[in-house]
Amino acid sequence: METLTLKLRGMSCAGCAANIEQAIQAAPGVVECSVNFGAEQATVQYNPQKTNLEAIQQAVTDAGYGASPLQEMGAVEDDTEQEIRKAQKRDLIRKLIVGGAISVVLLIGGLPMMTGVHIPLIPGWLHNFWLQLVLTTPVQFWCGLSFYRGAWKAFKRRSADMNTLIALGTSAAYFYSLFATIFPGFFIAQGLEPAVYYETAAIVITLILLGRFFENRARGQTSAAIRELMGLQAKTARVIRQGEEVDIPIEEVQVGDVILVRPGEKIPVDGEVVDGTSTVDEAMVTGESLPVKKQPGDEVIGATINKSGSFKFQASRIGKDTVLAQIVRLVQQAQGSKAPIQRLADRVTGLFVPVVMAIAIATFVIWFNLMGNLTLAMITTVGVLIIACPCALGLATPTSVMVGTGKGAENGILIQGAESLETAHEIQSLVLDKTGTLTEGKPVVTNYITVRGTAHHNEIKLLRLAAAVERNSEHPLAAAIVEYAKSQGAEQPLPDVSNFEAVPGKGVQGTVNDRLVQIGTSRWMAELGIEARSLLDSLEQWAASSKSTALIAVDGQVEAAVGIADTLKSSSASAVKALRKMGLEVVMLTGDNRQTAEAIAREVGIQRVFAEVRPDQKAEKIKQLQQEGKIVAMVGDGINDAPALAQANIGIAIGTGTDVAIAASDITLISGDLTGIVTAIQLSRATIRNIRQNLFFAFIYNTLGIPIAAGILYPFTGWLLNPIIAGAAMAFSSVSVVTNALRLRNFQPKSNE
Repeated sequence: METLTLKLRGMSCAGCAANIEQAIQAAPGVVECSVNFGAEQATVQYNPQKTNLEAIQQAVTDAGYGASPLQEMGAVEDDTEQEIRKAQKRDLIRKLIVGGAISVVLLIGGLPMMTGVHIPLIPGWLHNFWLQLVLTTPVQFWCGLSFYRGAWKAFKRRSADMNTLIALGTSAAYFYSLFATIFPGFFIAQGLEPAVYYETAAIVITLILLGRFFENRARGQTSAAIRELMGLQAKTARVIRQGEEVDIPIEEVQVGDVILVRPGEKIPVDGEVVDGTSTVDEAMVTGESLPVKKQPGDEVIGATINKSGSFKFQASRIGKDTVLAQIVRLVQQAQGSKAPIQRLADRVTGLFVPVVMAIAIATFVIWFNLMGNLTLAMITTVGVLIIACPCALGLATPTSVMVGTGKGAENGILIQGAESLETAHEIQSLVLDKTGTLTEGKPVVTNYITVRGTAHHNEIKLLRLAAAVERNSEHPLAAAIVEYAKSQGAEQPLPDVSNFEAVPGKGVQGTVNDRLVQIGTSRWMAELGIEARSLLDSLEQWAASSKSTALIAVDGQVEAAVGIADTLKSSSASAVKALRKMGLEVVMLTGDNRQTAEAIAREVGIQRVFAEVRPDQKAEKIKQLQQEGKIVAMVGDGINDAPALAQANIGIAIGTGTDVAIAASDITLISGDLTGIVTAIQLSRATIRNIRQNLFFAFIYNTLGIPIAAGILYPFTGWLLNPIIAGAAMAFSSVSVVTNALRLRNFQPKSNE
């Protein structure tokens, strides 16, 4: 199976999205299709052996719309696509200007009839029915041409959509007025004053076009995050080829190229530093505010900014394989996905237009039979057709999802889809892996003491001897001692070691400058007959703090002791505190021994701990919490914790945005900072609040608006909703929903809720 994302053209309402979805779903070989009206995208899962891109595009074309593959990051939109969009915008603006100018004239001319008051300042010729007919006709059939085209396409599909309602409503007003203009005697014979509603048809069309213009502008802002991310990419790279520096377009960079980056420049692509040191601002990709030090062997991410020094790096990922490209692709897919909460709106939208048409017919029949007044029946029927707005329902969820996922990307939070974004707000238990999540995942020396009065009590000399031996070991604690020696200024290069031996579970030993150096556990030292009584108190204190300990002996005499620990991340305690204030149960899940786990848990404020859990048992612990009736999120590195991440309702990967981390989780925190979890949940809650507000507004608008337009208040108040007001309300209902969704762009993470 393959997944394809299409950019759609020609949609004017939520009904169009449903039509395209049905058309694609009916194509042979298509397994699943989801169309997002707000994002104007279709996500299609299909069998490549039974169908292809061209066949799917043809299905969309046959339905009366257009589709093209979603552009990869950095790809230039083809000239045809750009021209189509520019032409559509120019056409809409021209129609708005013409429709607006004519509508103003018609409104002024129709004021005496609408108000029942003679207005001396308005010349009598503006009241002329034939003049109003001439002015209205181009608005009806040129400015409103898109509505007729849309209605005809829907009719050919044996369906109806938003265009159908607008075309029927404005046509009813126009042709009723045309009849009154040509045959005024028909009304006079019934004792009625002939009346026309040309201004209603013209103004409604103009207002709807104006609403569509504002809606398109607002919807364009929902994709601002994508454009900003794409704009981060450097345009050129300074590549070293044949010993010379050459500036080339970024598209021409190849894997393996050595690239020079100077202070203040953007890093063009992903790679590994091979020469030089610097600090790099990675905030635009990871959300980290502080620059990160880079030296040979460190990875750099394309689009980040080099701050202080010059360095060279070798390109390892280019084009669509870079971290930035993956982020853009993930955000695009997330913005095009559907949240479960949208299903209700989709079901309502699918039935909306037929129900509205039935209500309009019933309204006409009831008022005409009840009152015997054709004008009253016509006004209420037109009002019902005009005020109904399925677009607000169709936009309520996707626009909020688009802004929410984009805002997440700005904060270094990659959300796989709308379902993950929605589920995150329901989390009740948050399970944290210890190593690499709460802690740095890298042991460091935290304590170092020497035995005074011995032959080798000089701290630097001892560290030099110890580091020389430990350099030959692959154990993580050995690496910690070597790094500590370097940080303390142990002279480089380290001396050679002979007779090196690693004793499993005990320690290492070797000969350095004709001296036997042994580093290991106190138990091993006791077995060797090496006495360490003077250091026992320190060793016991360190062990009580869950630190690993090692003794350093030279020529059979203990000279020093080392305490090593996997230190907590600076943000761990504050993040756990914030999560608990948000009402979440925070649980630690680790394979470490219980004493170490509980010591770490006390330090960060976690009360429930699952310790000494094997990797294959972690998923069972998640299931245990779920059986308690809780919605569970698992936070891990996205690789070792894969079974537990998969079992959890939401898997959150702490990582650096690598392929594996992104693929293994529902949410990825690029920076590895635990405060990102707090931000992700706050963002989810804010997005769901926003969606509910939009859905409430859309449902209430239609629930109240349609009955009022149908004249439900007329028997009690004698008041009818003017179709012009109905048109204005309909035109701006969608704009209101999108504008409310755009408020999410102001989202700022809080330290706690």
